[in-house]
Amino acid sequence: MLSGLRERAEDAYERLLEREISGTPSHVAVIQDGNRRYARKQGTEKHDGYRSGAETTEQVLNWCRDMNIDELTLYTFSTENFDRPEEEREPLFDLLEEKLHEFADADRVHDGEVCIRVLGDVDRLPERVRDAVEYAEDRTRGYDRFVLNIALAYGGRAQLLSAAQSVAREVDDGDLRTDDVDVETVEKRLYDRPVRDVDLILRTGGDERTSNFLPWHANGNEAAVYFCTPYWPEFSRVDFLRGIRTYEHRERSWRRTRARRGLALLRALGGVELDEARSVVRRFRDSLPSSERSTVDEVAPEDLPPADEEPKPAD
Repeated sequence: MLSGLRERAEDAYERLLEREISGTPSHVAVIQDGNRRYARKQGTEKHDGYRSGAETTEQVLNWCRDMNIDELTLYTFSTENFDRPEEEREPLFDLLEEKLHEFADADRVHDGEVCIRVLGDVDRLPERVRDAVEYAEDRTRGYDRFVLNIALAYGGRAQLLSAAQSVAREVDDGDLRTDDVDVETVEKRLYDRPVRDVDLILRTGGDERTSNFLPWHANGNEAAVYFCTPYWPEFSRVDFLRGIRTYEHRERSWRRTRARRGLALLRALGGVELDEARSVVRRFRDSLPSSERSTVDEVAPEDLPPADEEPKPAD
């Protein structure tokens, strides 16, 4: 009876969270931590924990689709994981090979037009895994409705270092001018195809760190981060919704801060017209408490033309 009540309470809480959420991130990145500890807790082998975690991964894909999220990146195997014993790595490589083929052939992947891409130093992986990567990428290359990035043999610093070395070689060879090096130049050398800026990082397992994960696309975009204690195989839809709520709260806070800064600037300048500041204040007016909105109407009237583009978080 108690389990039934708990189940109904969780269902009600899940519905409440859904009603509270009015916007979703475009790109979610997940650090799937705790598979081995989950197996230890269950008294099973480590590879059983990874298999249970793979089931959670499939559920997260469904939740992303339901919430119209455009891109999901999964931190699946880091460069540091190569230091693990062979008897632990090999079952994981077997599982990766199996799941890459399974995903590439799944009807739901093709019906949903899911593009599967692998990020990382693929050449370091065993040949059977490399073949599975090539198969999955080739089978889904033409899709663009949803992007699933799988980070394998991945290290954020190593990716940045490789991109920097590539730029340096081209400058040294005279193929690239130093003055022409910009954000786009680096991004083209990080990955073969564009990766959206990360809006939200989720990490399970209780550790509160981002572990060298997507530093260019996440930290550069000041991504929201949600840490939670369940091990990856225990990660639930409620946990996922809590993460989305964290992202939404951060967005609201950022908008409110921008509006207040713009308002303070306009007040300090005594009504001197600054189009950008006034535009920011008008755009984010509704994020302010009602007591502050009247001041906005005084310093930035309604007839101010809207800006062409919404500024991105940068400070």
